[in-house]
Amino acid sequence: MRVRGITTKAQRLQGSIDEEDDEQGKPYDHGVVRRLLRYLSGVKLLMAVGGAAMVIKSLAAISYPLLIAIAIDNYIVNGNYSGLTVIVIIYAVIALVGWGAQFVENRCLDYAGQTVLLKLRTQMFDHLQQMSMNFFENNATGKIMSRVQNDVQQLQQLLTYGFLNIVTSVITIVGIAIAMVVLQPLLAATTLILLPVLFVILFIWQKHASRAFTKVRRAIAVVNAGLQENISGVRVIQSMSREDTNFEQFEQVNREHLGANVKAIRLSSIMLPLVEILMAIAIAVAILLGGNMVLDGTITVGILIGFLMFILRFFNPVRELSMLYTLLQRAMASGARIFELLDVKQEITDVSGAIQLPPVTGEIKFSSVYFNYTKDVEVLHDVNLTVNPGETVAIVGKTGAGKSTIINLIYRFYEVGSGSITIDGHDIRSVTHKSLTSQLGIVPQDPYLFSGTIADNIRYGKLEASDEDIVKAAKKARAHTFISHLELKYDTQVGERGGNLSLGQRQIICLARVILANPKILILDEATSNIDIMTETLIQKALRSLASKRTCLVIAHRLSTITSADRIIVMDKGRPAEQGSHQELLAQKGMYYNMYTALNSSKT
Repeated sequence: MRVRGITTKAQRLQGSIDEEDDEQGKPYDHGVVRRLLRYLSGVKLLMAVGGAAMVIKSLAAISYPLLIAIAIDNYIVNGNYSGLTVIVIIYAVIALVGWGAQFVENRCLDYAGQTVLLKLRTQMFDHLQQMSMNFFENNATGKIMSRVQNDVQQLQQLLTYGFLNIVTSVITIVGIAIAMVVLQPLLAATTLILLPVLFVILFIWQKHASRAFTKVRRAIAVVNAGLQENISGVRVIQSMSREDTNFEQFEQVNREHLGANVKAIRLSSIMLPLVEILMAIAIAVAILLGGNMVLDGTITVGILIGFLMFILRFFNPVRELSMLYTLLQRAMASGARIFELLDVKQEITDVSGAIQLPPVTGEIKFSSVYFNYTKDVEVLHDVNLTVNPGETVAIVGKTGAGKSTIINLIYRFYEVGSGSITIDGHDIRSVTHKSLTSQLGIVPQDPYLFSGTIADNIRYGKLEASDEDIVKAAKKARAHTFISHLELKYDTQVGERGGNLSLGQRQIICLARVILANPKILILDEATSNIDIMTETLIQKALRSLASKRTCLVIAHRLSTITSADRIIVMDKGRPAEQGSHQELLAQKGMYYNMYTALNSSKT
């Protein structure tokens, strides 16, 4: 019987990530905006207050030219200084109101935007923690991090800067246009007629600028990737005298980034002068026509000056909107990618009516289990085996025989293709995943420590543990001696991934972590395969003590470490080929015998 492989949405996502990273996206995506609005449910009042403040600020800005026109025509020309004082006071009050409104607008909308981003990031983090191992194997870590960091950052710019400026600019443009038409329709028409010209220029410019900015992003991505790769592989680089060659390569990609940046800057520098030229044309036409109107008495000097001030204010938000076009494209594309990630369905979920796994004695049973990671490669084939409570069972075999897959399925990192796995008679699919993993403990081949202190890492699976409990666990793991010789002892920072400690030290800290968690079922996934003999001896002593009175599964590479196991299972081609104690398997002179004798002969 062969089990068909599963092509998940996560696997399909892998293909789309690489394509989408270079997309600018549409300047408006209704689906993205609609879903973003759902996150505003808790900040509606802030948005309303911020929006009202935005309108007040824009109206205040529009009123300044009108007040100046009134001051000139009604008071300065007539020499009415008392009336002029009133206008100045009104101007100052409106300015204060405008500044206050801007302060309220910034506080409300910034806070609302940050709240939305907090919800997005935490939802993405929670979603990612629930994803199966299959998802992470089919999606590069860098791409996932890009979703959580870079794409969310793009949305942050839209919500806290872009949205604010877009709405403000639109209100200002519409308000000034109405005010200009009210002041002098003919002069307003000569100014507004330039808008189509400006939009055509913006459309042409944006097409070229979009491509240029895309090239800049691609180039800096190559620079960052090269830098990260060279820093991570510095030991290999120096050992193979690759410094000069790598420097030349890095310099070349930096020059490509420089060229892309220069072109983008050149395009950016074109836009501002073009807007300034159009504004200058509008002002020149307004002075020419408006001056004649003043001379023939059609309009007053105050109206002309107010109108010129409106023109100056009119083109600033137009220019601002042109600069925000690219931000809109990026934010919409980022939003689409974020929601696509959130829409990826979890493969491993608790079934309806799942129960809490009660305290177990440790019996593990595989019944006709089939499994394959991909459609064409079967990893486990009709596996039937039972591990008795308190028994230590070692699983050995060639690479790809299915040893680690058995562990992955017990942890339910993947679902079995068919058949069942039970613990104390409970199908692991019928119990909650959290209650299942709480009774399992694993010491992995590659020990992983988290940033923080040694104590934090030992306490990682049991946060309520006291300092005394931590020391006891460390002593049982044979870690206390080396920890005591450190300057800060248990408060020593381990560094990223435990980089401040040796591999053996990291391994015994991981062992102490499992000892403190005190699981009913212990899994050792080639826990001593990459460490020195002295550290291995320490760990073996600790493991023998830890494995007593609990079920223990050992994935072994060094056969010398599992000779005392109650039972050894030899995996071959995805199924148990031999079972028995060390002596029984040697007597059979089968696969285990050949592996063991080959190992011993290689040592001599």
